[in-house]
Amino acid sequence: MKTLTLDNVYKASYVLKNIVRKTDVIYAPKLKPGTELYLKTENLQITGSFKVRGAYYKMSQLSKEEKARGVVACSAGNHAQGVALAAQKNGIKAVICLPDGAPISKVEATKSYGAEICLVEGVYDDAYQKALQLRDEQGYTFIHPFNDPDVIAGQGTIALELAEQVPDLDAVIVPIGGGGLISGVAYTIKNINPRVKVYGVQAAGAPSMLNSIHDGHIEQLASVSTIADGIAVKQPGDLTYDVCSKYVDEIVTVTDDEISAAILALMEQHKLVTEGAGAVAVAAAMFDKVDLKGKKTVCLLSGGNIDVTILSRVIARGLLMSGRSCQLNIELVDKPGQLLTVSRIIAECGGNVTAVHHEHTNEGSDVTGCYLGLTLETRNFEHINQIKKALTDFGLKII
Repeated sequence: MKTLTLDNVYKASYVLKNIVRKTDVIYAPKLKPGTELYLKTENLQITGSFKVRGAYYKMSQLSKEEKARGVVACSAGNHAQGVALAAQKNGIKAVICLPDGAPISKVEATKSYGAEICLVEGVYDDAYQKALQLRDEQGYTFIHPFNDPDVIAGQGTIALELAEQVPDLDAVIVPIGGGGLISGVAYTIKNINPRVKVYGVQAAGAPSMLNSIHDGHIEQLASVSTIADGIAVKQPGDLTYDVCSKYVDEIVTVTDDEISAAILALMEQHKLVTEGAGAVAVAAAMFDKVDLKGKKTVCLLSGGNIDVTILSRVIARGLLMSGRSCQLNIELVDKPGQLLTVSRIIAECGGNVTAVHHEHTNEGSDVTGCYLGLTLETRNFEHINQIKKALTDFGLKII
């Protein structure tokens, strides 16, 4: 296997020059007040993700014989689209193994690039085993989503763009699934400017690289569970593990709630749609997972291919996490005027009631008692506390 070199990253940059977009870097001070934060918008890349960089460069390096035999890949969705597009542009047959739980939008997008789809029961790692089986049976070339020096070199072209776009960069925050993206970015940026800090972010429900680095050897998780399906990987690669061990300064995790809040903030403040994996870097910045004080920092938005059916649930979760939505349960005496009183107090505080549930108390409780469940639109947590205080000051009991 060829090794990862800076020359290879520059070569990849040349090959990709007329294929991929040089994505914009956007100033985003509101996401984390008091920090100089920027966003590298790979969610606006062709295919909606950075993955096309590594996939296309890897396939450009195949021999004529390998191209003639065709390729096979496995993916949670974004690598699939990158491989499918690269295959289409190079006239190569592509078979993509996807976990059967992959978002429908990603499956359909992959099909639209002309690839043959093979849905596999389970998660990414199950799709990986199926892809290896097809490689051995059919003679396809396997295009690994992260553990390949050419794929990593392709992802490293992002760092070359950053070096040009933000010459005085102090830190970059990068999502980690299998580790291909952060390996390319960290290796390239540290070789260009060793003083730049590289922080990796994993979902709390899939911390495979974090655990492996912490324990000093590659480990496999028994299971993964996160809304960030693009980084739900049970085990990092040996190559990406080695690169991360050497070049990544720190790895942190973020929860699904924190990811949801970041997706919402990116939509509201910057009109940018990201998937779960694409928002983890911003979540790490927003929730103080890394020290960004005095550092000019870029958060890498790795992808924007979120399933619209998930999006509404993520927004609802994000509203709760950021204090923009609130649920209250108030104990009342069941008599005329109670609802009017509660709604008047909330209105005077500037809250907006969006749902009401009235329920009489059950047996063993006061016969005249009832519960009032409310869902409110609020400004922030301070506003929620203001409303709660106004209700309790009036003598109402919040359960």
